[in-house]
Amino acid sequence: VSTQSTGAVKKLQLTLPDFRKICIIKGIYPHEPKKKRKLAKGSSAPKTFYYVKDIQYLAHEPLLEKFSETKIFVKKVKKALGRGELDAVQRARDQKPQYTLDHIVKERYPSFADALKDLDDALCLVFLFSTMPRQGRVQPGIINKCRILAVEFMHYVIAA
Repeated sequence: VSTQSTGAVKKLQLTLPDFRKICIIKGIYPHEPKKKRKLAKGSSAPKTFYYVKDIQYLAHEPLLEKFSETKIFVKKVKKALGRGELDAVQRARDQKPQYTLDHIVKERYPSFADALKDLDDALCLVFLFSTMPRQGRVQPGIINKCRILAVEFMHYVIAA
């Protein structure tokens, strides 16, 4: 059984960009149903479908709570900025919600051998980020860490 992405967004109470982000993080991809026109109620417009089982799986994800906390944080900051309360903005920024992806990594790679099988993907990303310019959307600290990791990996390969 399939559902459209708009229905999934409403069920999970997310914005479309947040829904896409969590789908990428959790490894949930859209699919092409057999009877697409029937599911789209006769419309031939392009629509994205997901399995209902996958959406139910996402509904129990702890990251959803963090996304809603981030949304609340942004509203508080905008409200304080609109009022001109700079001290409230600073207090709110000190309490900015952060989330970690540790549980997702452990879920995806339960053993060290599983992690080694997908090492090439991680290395590709590390080398990609290490060659990025310092200005832009990516923080310079992340780029520096990736450069250090890339050099350390190359030294490891030389030594091994």
